[in-house]
Amino acid sequence: MQKLKGLLTNHSETRENHADEELRSRYYKITNKNAIKTLQDLFQKMEGVMVKSVSEEHGEIAVQITKGKKAFIVVTVISVRPFETAVDFSATTDTKILPFDFGYSRQLIKQMYDRIDKSMTYIGSGLNSESK
Repeated sequence: MQKLKGLLTNHSETRENHADEELRSRYYKITNKNAIKTLQDLFQKMEGVMVKSVSEEHGEIAVQITKGKKAFIVVTVISVRPFETAVDFSATTDTKILPFDFGYSRQLIKQMYDRIDKSMTYIGSGLNSESK
């Protein structure tokens, strides 16, 4: 039922205890400041991706996907401990005709995590879900 629900929306987001393991918060061995810098550099090098704003104080990066299906992504970077930083996504697809994207926003998040995993040291997913 969750998979069907994921196909019939134009929005996906990650969280600590998400039912879909691939959409759980991911943790990296990096400081908050360095994570924001690394992510900003990564997005600027990607074709069809435009960094709209960066807020180090709030730990957020707003990104516009301009190539292919249009989408808007907010990346949240949260320092958990020294050298342990969580990265979460909220992605909304710009669908003009239908109110859903057939799982594109979910796939977009997975692709972003795959790229980030190559740039920063991945520790794990949903590491603090038991404490909630």
